[in-house]
Amino acid sequence: MNIKSDQQRTSGIRRLFVAALALGGALATAGHLQAQTIPSPTTPTLITPEAGNSAFLVGLAFGTQGYVCLPTSPGASTASWTAKPARPEATLFVRFFGGDFQIITHFLSPDTNPNEVAPKPLPFGSATWQSSLDSSKVWAAVLHGNAIPAGSHPSCPNAGSIPCLLLQSIGSQQGPTGGTILSKTTFVQRLNTNGGSAPQDGCSTSDDAGNQTLVPYTADYYFFRKNQ
Repeated sequence: MNIKSDQQRTSGIRRLFVAALALGGALATAGHLQAQTIPSPTTPTLITPEAGNSAFLVGLAFGTQGYVCLPTSPGASTASWTAKPARPEATLFVRFFGGDFQIITHFLSPDTNPNEVAPKPLPFGSATWQSSLDSSKVWAAVLHGNAIPAGSHPSCPNAGSIPCLLLQSIGSQQGPTGGTILSKTTFVQRLNTNGGSAPQDGCSTSDDAGNQTLVPYTADYYFFRKNQ
């Protein structure tokens, strides 16, 4: 009797079983995300999507906001933190069957499929959300100053945190196998921000120029699409 071979066979079967469960869970989650309807949050007009759009997905984000220290003007002896160009990095989760399930990654990337409202020329990178389930993407940007300061409304209650925003889709892309979880997104809201603001120190004089920092934050991201 070859005990080692039996153990290897059992281990292989166990791995296949776990993989099958994971795949089944991912497929079930994808179907759940496609089908769910979410009450649109109550927000100030400035960060509320235009009529005819409804929330279809919300994810809790854990990430960082990136800042670089730059002179306040050319040749100035003073400096300040800036988030431009923005460098978002976050992972979004949804509660599913009593557990936290990763659904989206948020990062900066080139908009390779811009739509009619995309800025011209395109920036070198735009805020991107990519589905962890079908790899569909949406690129979005804050247009017309659609932002409110944290602490100014119940949808954005944590004073001192990064602002709450309304971003409009400036491009989207289906996943490599035709997935559409995010490709029909029209607007993205960032609400309930907590943290993420630039630090109070480390950037005051030209000697500090070039310093960089990543500040942790959490937020709720709501995704909207046109009413069906």
